[in-house]
Amino acid sequence: MKKNYAVILAGGRGERFWPQSRVARPKHLLPIVGSQPMIAQTVARLAGLVPTGQIYILTNADHVAAIQAACPEIPAAQIIGEPMGRDTAPAAALAALLVRRRDPDGVVALLAADSAIHDDAGFRTTLGAAFATAATQDYIFTIGVPPKYPATAYGYLRLGQKIGESNDQPWCKVDKFVEKPDRAIAEGYLKSGGYLWNAGMFVMRASVLEAAFLQHAPDISQGMKDLDERLNQGASLTSALAAVYPGLTKISVDFAVMEKAGNVAVFAAAFDWDDVGEWPALVRHAEADGAGNVTRGDTALHEAHGNIVVGESGHLVALLGVDDLVVVQTPEATLVCPKSRAQELKKLLQVVAAKKDGTRWL
Repeated sequence: MKKNYAVILAGGRGERFWPQSRVARPKHLLPIVGSQPMIAQTVARLAGLVPTGQIYILTNADHVAAIQAACPEIPAAQIIGEPMGRDTAPAAALAALLVRRRDPDGVVALLAADSAIHDDAGFRTTLGAAFATAATQDYIFTIGVPPKYPATAYGYLRLGQKIGESNDQPWCKVDKFVEKPDRAIAEGYLKSGGYLWNAGMFVMRASVLEAAFLQHAPDISQGMKDLDERLNQGASLTSALAAVYPGLTKISVDFAVMEKAGNVAVFAAAFDWDDVGEWPALVRHAEADGAGNVTRGDTALHEAHGNIVVGESGHLVALLGVDDLVVVQTPEATLVCPKSRAQELKKLLQVVAAKKDGTRWL
């Protein structure tokens, strides 16, 4: 019986949750949704499906200690610090290499560190079906989420023909990966019923993923071959990564491999999922007061409606007569912006970075 492994990709910066999320404390280390850091919730969700001794976390080298503190149950040797960010394709290739070196027949799930999922049992059911099927099929399986509304912030998967079924869950060929649509196109996707949100979760045997990189991203595949040889010669993983990573292409795994591969199939998620990409997403995961305000921390509001207010460190945040704002207070910086413009936060951070000593606020 093939073993299940999980590799959690925790390399994001979470800029859209500034000022709580910072370079030194990115989104996945914060309890954006729930009471625990998002990365800790992701690990806990795998209980009963993947033993902690078979879970790896790939993160920025600067965040290894913080990840260890947030996830003490994961062996320290399985929390891997990348010397620099190279997007998700090199990380996925590294995941396949690490699992294959340990277990040539291993089945690996690639998971994001910071997704919000409340139905853990449903998650384990769908992921379990994908693990079981990937053990015997030469497919790269992804998990798509049935859309609940015409989202323009997510990519989509266009469903092809049904191929099989596992644990009463059907799986279909992925006909096409579709980039983030505009509102009208998203409404068409929702109405057609033939599209799923692309949640960025993949399950396959490590050898199948390595073969896909060899075919579709040979430069990254060659980099992993170099890394493998260095490890075989006795180099430490840290030194081998430092030697190889600077030469790897910076590209997402979707662009590098998934959109080109002809052997990608999908299970529809039997659970809720949210990328939680920006502050307004909190409205979907927290109870609002009678005026539609979502608050966290010490707050006081009067004649204020539809606001998101987040405070830290016992500092009172008070709003009077304002509507539809995002207000986030931290000891170092305070954000105030309309909810409708929260997706533009990266533009504001460019202004912050340009200030004298601006990086200290990032």
